Amino acid sequence: MSGSGAAPGPGSGSSPAACRFAHYFVLCGIDADSGLEPDELAVLYQWLEADRHGKSQDAANTTSGENFDQSPLRRTFKSKVLAHYPENIEWNPFDQDAVNMLCMPKGLSFRTQTDNKDPQFHSFIITREDGSRTYGFVLTFYEEVTSKQICTAMQTLYQMHNAEHYSSVYASSSCSMDSLASSIDEGDTTSLLKLQRYNSYDISRDTLYVSKSICLITPLPFMQACKKFLIQLYRAVTSQQPPPLPLESYIHNILYEVPLPPPGRSLKFYGVYEPVICQRPGPNELPLSDYPLREAFELLGLENLVQVFTCVLLEMQILLYSQDYQRLMTVAEGITTLLFPFQWQHVYVPILPASLLHFLDAPVPYLMGLQSKEGTDRSKLELPQEANLCFVDIDNHFIELPEEFPQFPNKVDFIQELSEVLLQFGIPPEGSLHGSESATKLKNLVLKDLVNDKKNGNVSTNNISMYELLKGNETIARLQALAKRTGVTVEKMDLSATLSEKEKDLKLQCEEAELRDYQLNVQLREVFANRFTQMFADYEAFVIQTAQDMESWLTNREQMQNFDKASFLSDQPEPYLPFLSRFIETQMFATFIDNKIMSQWEEKDSLLRVFDSRIEKIRLYNVRAPTLRTSIYQKCSTLKEAAQSIEQRLMKMDHTAIHPHLLDMKIGQGKYEQGFFPKLQSDVLATGPTNNNRWVSRSATAQRRKDRLRQHSEHIGLDNDLREVCGLPFWDASIQEPQLS
Repeated sequence: MSGSGAAPGPGSGSSPAACRFAHYFVLCGIDADSGLEPDELAVLYQWLEADRHGKSQDAANTTSGENFDQSPLRRTFKSKVLAHYPENIEWNPFDQDAVNMLCMPKGLSFRTQTDNKDPQFHSFIITREDGSRTYGFVLTFYEEVTSKQICTAMQTLYQMHNAEHYSSVYASSSCSMDSLASSIDEGDTTSLLKLQRYNSYDISRDTLYVSKSICLITPLPFMQACKKFLIQLYRAVTSQQPPPLPLESYIHNILYEVPLPPPGRSLKFYGVYEPVICQRPGPNELPLSDYPLREAFELLGLENLVQVFTCVLLEMQILLYSQDYQRLMTVAEGITTLLFPFQWQHVYVPILPASLLHFLDAPVPYLMGLQSKEGTDRSKLELPQEANLCFVDIDNHFIELPEEFPQFPNKVDFIQELSEVLLQFGIPPEGSLHGSESATKLKNLVLKDLVNDKKNGNVSTNNISMYELLKGNETIARLQALAKRTGVTVEKMDLSATLSEKEKDLKLQCEEAELRDYQLNVQLREVFANRFTQMFADYEAFVIQTAQDMESWLTNREQMQNFDKASFLSDQPEPYLPFLSRFIETQMFATFIDNKIMSQWEEKDSLLRVFDSRIEKIRLYNVRAPTLRTSIYQKCSTLKEAAQSIEQRLMKMDHTAIHPHLLDMKIGQGKYEQGFFPKLQSDVLATGPTNNNRWVSRSATAQRRKDRLRQHSEHIGLDNDLREVCGLPFWDASIQEPQLS
């Protein structure tokens, strides 16, 4: 599915779980009882790599899983799902192995007090057999290891590691025994001690940390909202003060009391410290896509992104390559969401665990993402020699295109239109600012944002003043001197001040930067969608519908010709033919036509319905006569309308979920300890409330009443139909104080 998220399974419309914002909360990390276990899949991968390069199996050390040439802190150890809530959802079963592998693709990571321990966010996708998707959003952080057993095991591994290095130094010397002793005493011993101090763990001196992940699994890709919620949970764990409520309250709330926003509506719910908002497109809008296209265009640049997009359309093998898992997801989801009304039909694994690298040998179209290791360049990556491979080095803004590559129709005009949209939002079409005129200016700015910002120098517009950005300009310098002589002060002006007065006056429920990302997303997608609407406005005239009923059509599907390709191509402008002749042979186009034929017997596919309505609209406005095919480029006319729809939803929340509240928990459990994620009480998280009053306790009547009075003035109830379908708790200003039972 192209960013539209997973639909509930058959017959699940009446299930409360089908209408919930989040399906599962998951905690992954180290199991103190089982200790340090080498990752068996990683060991298998090491063996495969050794075999591929003709090394001995001993080099991979498959029997023990240990590699003494590698520092123990850099080895791969097995992670586990420590807890997940609820236990299971019938139509979306919890896949423990898949979730564990995707939450922690590299397994457990260990650090000491001298290492960087910044939390990292990434997301993943699980595609079910029916093609529907489940989205996972993960925050990985580091927690101090308190188990003496694990600390001792790490110390032992280092002793073995150092002994191995000492032996190699001893064995490599060709000196006499006397000179050998002298060498070890004076030279190699010193080097060895330096090595041990630089890359070691001493249980008496160092503090050991291990990675832990918290994850939300959701039916729709609300990336921004999930990221904010998880970050607030992490802040609560690391804060000097305990959170206002136990963490169970917030997790229970998002699992059972926060609904999905209905189509065309917005929703506010509450994290630990701040409200979180999300919005969902209406039935006639482009499907939901919450991954920031801004980042995808900044990472690749407009020219490269259009080229990779063309490779995806022609169903080639596309391999994304980056050190950052989230960059892999951002580019993969960004490109696939631009395919509307088509959908990628083949292998789609935006994050490929290292242990599954051999999947790249499959002779089928795929879109996969592989994490690169620091310091590893393209030449060291062993890839199958395929003429059909598109290699995308995200971190270095570099792509390798397949052979015999046709260009996207009207590519120059298309890129020009996209450039205009990007520039309106202050984004350079070349992507990274490296090497551009803007980069030269930015190098002269003393801005903290540019130090290890991990954004290739692309600082947000809110953090740069216009005056600072332009102060190196000679004209500005002369104006400044003139202003100084006349006594006029030059105030600093934010780039965000270029927003229209209308935007300034809006009482937005989100930050301006967030609104602009939403608007940029939808406007870029509208430009892409418009190209397909123009190119395939007459596709229905070439659809061949020979079967009288669905059963006979399904039976003879493989032998039937469903689309008159020859007539269609003869009706197209000459410059379009190299691309279109290949595109109409793809599986995604065949599926699109199949969905069109099926729509005469079944309800239309949602993407097809929106696309057909757009074709009807351009016919209504008589944009062009269907019989007069020309290659004249026609720009998108719906940009303003699409941006306004987003803006209106974020001006005023349509729905507000119930606040997190105290649960009926056991006293003394879940005690707050700074820096440690608590052991959650599973009994209160395993199931949702059976009715709206279950969580109310008599001992907390006064506090509950006070909370409700505040909520009455803030909350907007769900639509009646949504309440009936979902059975979710809600608050509405018109509802009186519920009575205690």
